[in-house]
Amino acid sequence: MTEYKSMLHAQRAYFGKGECKDVNFRIVQLKKLYRWICGHEQEIMEALHQDLNKSPFEAYATEIGIVKEEIKYTLKHLRKWASPKPVRTPITQFPSKSFIYPEPYGVVLIMSPWNYPFQLTIAPLVGAVCAGNCVVVKPSAYSPATTRLMAGMIRELFLEEYISVVEGGREANQALLDEKFDYIFFTGSVSVGKYVMEKAAAHLTPVSLELGGKSPCIVDETADIKLAAKRIVWGKFLNSGQTCVAPDYILVQKSVKDKLMKQIAKSIRKMYGKDVLANGEYPKIINEKHFDRILGLFNDAHIVSGGESDRASLKIAPTVLDQVSWESAVMQEEIFGPLLPVLTFYDMKEVIQMVNARPRPLALYYFTRDKKREAKVLRHISYGGGCVNDTVVHLATSYMPFGGVGNSGMGGYHGKDSFDTFTHRKSIMKKSLLIDIPIRYAPFKNKLALLKKVQ
Repeated sequence: MTEYKSMLHAQRAYFGKGECKDVNFRIVQLKKLYRWICGHEQEIMEALHQDLNKSPFEAYATEIGIVKEEIKYTLKHLRKWASPKPVRTPITQFPSKSFIYPEPYGVVLIMSPWNYPFQLTIAPLVGAVCAGNCVVVKPSAYSPATTRLMAGMIRELFLEEYISVVEGGREANQALLDEKFDYIFFTGSVSVGKYVMEKAAAHLTPVSLELGGKSPCIVDETADIKLAAKRIVWGKFLNSGQTCVAPDYILVQKSVKDKLMKQIAKSIRKMYGKDVLANGEYPKIINEKHFDRILGLFNDAHIVSGGESDRASLKIAPTVLDQVSWESAVMQEEIFGPLLPVLTFYDMKEVIQMVNARPRPLALYYFTRDKKREAKVLRHISYGGGCVNDTVVHLATSYMPFGGVGNSGMGGYHGKDSFDTFTHRKSIMKKSLLIDIPIRYAPFKNKLALLKKVQ
């Protein structure tokens, strides 16, 4: 579209002026963003309640608080991250000095999802800004209240030629992806991620893909079953299961299955009450399309607990499913909703084989007291990240990267890794003009033996 071409032309011209490369400029922008968030927390909570029925506590804990911590951490370390780094130089290049200069890519595109619409838009924006880029932000049309709020925030705080926001649905996404960006950061489904990568390939644009997949939760016979149940229920039914790193299914050792199932049912009642659908703090499914998709996954499984739904409020109760096989409908795609299928295993060799036989997941959770088994799982299963004896919380830190591997995505962000993601590391070697060692120049004659000695 002509308007997108004009927008990108203006951003490239602004980037060319070099203003956003100045570290002081970046710090000012991040501080403006932080102050705006602090001053509008209530409006952010209200928008998230409109879109997903999130309670104020959940909205702050999983969206606002994480972003604020990310900005504070970035402000504390940005000058160090952005400074040139001296590195060693091989003796063959004597005399010279070597440096790595971090520089922004240029004009980057951030495409964010609807399930954590504030956090998953603003956290990568913090990374793009701290690295010195100009940014086009494309939030999801499925979370309209939060998208409107973020669009107003960006237009209030930033020049359009510096940070622009594009609203709209699929057509807007497709039109933007037809344009050339210097970097694309996408969070969403595997299928759309493949489309984004295909479009980016036409321009040789590098990408980060934060996707998803079926993240297993393993519970062995040594686990603290009561605590495991509580933490699984919290992580699974947070945001009504609409979390990319939610435990997608449980693999529980046969000897403790019945005990775990009972404790999960108790934890659901304790957290959400007997009538979950009447609980005002329980989030809703984002729209009717996803509501129907989730209900369609019930068909060939046995409901142990839950199963209630209300189309008027778009709520589906936390539901535990038994008698599930790998061929069941609920095991053919990422659930992204409040359904928790339970499968069993007998020994750890079996469970490692089952997980490794499938696409590498975004997350894996393992509940155990056995350090040898823990080490074996960590060593032999590949996945994006995860927890031992907890769920989900590994992404709520600025000290570790968050991202997938294989089918669950590529690239990572949070903290220093956000800066690195949106930064090109430019390698520079500065040679001395005082000495010019002649060994590298032709004719080579008998120089090979000397070369082997110094290399």
